[in-house]
Amino acid sequence: MHSCRKILVVLLGSVFATGVATAQDEALFTSRSLVPETALAAATAALEKCRADGYQVAVAVVDRAGIMQALVRDRFAGAHTIDTARRKAWTAASFRTDTSDIVQFVEETPQQAGILQITEAMVVAGGRVIEAAGALVGAIGVSGAPNGTIDDVCAKAGIEAIEVDIQF
Repeated sequence: MHSCRKILVVLLGSVFATGVATAQDEALFTSRSLVPETALAAATAALEKCRADGYQVAVAVVDRAGIMQALVRDRFAGAHTIDTARRKAWTAASFRTDTSDIVQFVEETPQQAGILQITEAMVVAGGRVIEAAGALVGAIGVSGAPNGTIDDVCAKAGIEAIEVDIQF
């Protein structure tokens, strides 16, 4: 027997012996995601934080799959902020990482800059994952403040506004 085949036989044997996985266990899974009302509460809180700080922004909240749940845009936020906020939220949900961390990763690891070529990815600070009990339940993106760091502060305020509601 080839060594790779031996390893496969050993691995499969240990799986069957321990009963770790069965066909029924792998057929379905359960996950949690934000409901639109909670997404809207987060978006509104982020908008209010930016507005209080003097910035006109758009805020998008997506579910764990990156599908839009809520979008709010302040009256003077630029037209581009809608798509940018959505893409920041999508990027955070898709990569399961805050976009500011992705920016830092690409800066520190230039050979990973290919991420910048992904069509929907928006590698700019201002997108944050929303987690409950250690599980990703959605993401929020903010766009329109003078820089991503300020967008990020507003996104964090949106998450903080719903933290009590989403802990399970």
